[in-house]
Amino acid sequence: MARSRVLRRLRNVAALAITGALLISVPAAKANELAFGNPATTTATGVFTLTTGPGVQPAWDSAGITLTAVSPGTATFSTSAATTKLSLPVVAKTGTANATAGGFRLTNTKTKESVRCFLPTIDTRARVIDCVLDAGYNSTLFKIDSIATREFFGNGTFRTSVFTGMNIKITSPEFAKVLNDALSTTVFSASVTVATGELTVTRRIP
Repeated sequence: MARSRVLRRLRNVAALAITGALLISVPAAKANELAFGNPATTTATGVFTLTTGPGVQPAWDSAGITLTAVSPGTATFSTSAATTKLSLPVVAKTGTANATAGGFRLTNTKTKESVRCFLPTIDTRARVIDCVLDAGYNSTLFKIDSIATREFFGNGTFRTSVFTGMNIKITSPEFAKVLNDALSTTVFSASVTVATGELTVTRRIP
């Protein structure tokens, strides 16, 4: 299956999950039905966390750039560490691509311009983080430069995958420029580790 088709299916599952979280009238079973309608896709649980890298938050603060969560994601700011930690629930899995619900928004508080990353999908093999942007199309916003550890656990019924020490960067100088232009700033650079990440995913073994 082409990667774009995988992402579209994962978006659909994640969209149903976030719709349910917002209490819109959609039966909870629908997410499972849609996921298992594609043999390659399964519902999953877990969490993806992204924490801004050393020196990143102070640089963003000085430029008036904020990172906020899109529900059901959450964002926690640490004054002592000068970091923001974003947590997104995992809702579906196709191969090495893991779909989350919610997302995040980068906002220039001075100009009110913003860029939203909705329903991020973390692909641990391709080492990219894709999301739906405000314009409605899919784009690869970040690359996973490295993954420090990978662990796998199973009990015959469920399998859990844990990835830690992800170094996350903007995909390219060209995309860093896109972000800078969209937010009227100069703080984004492809050479900087924007964040570190961790991913835990649990799925039922077929």
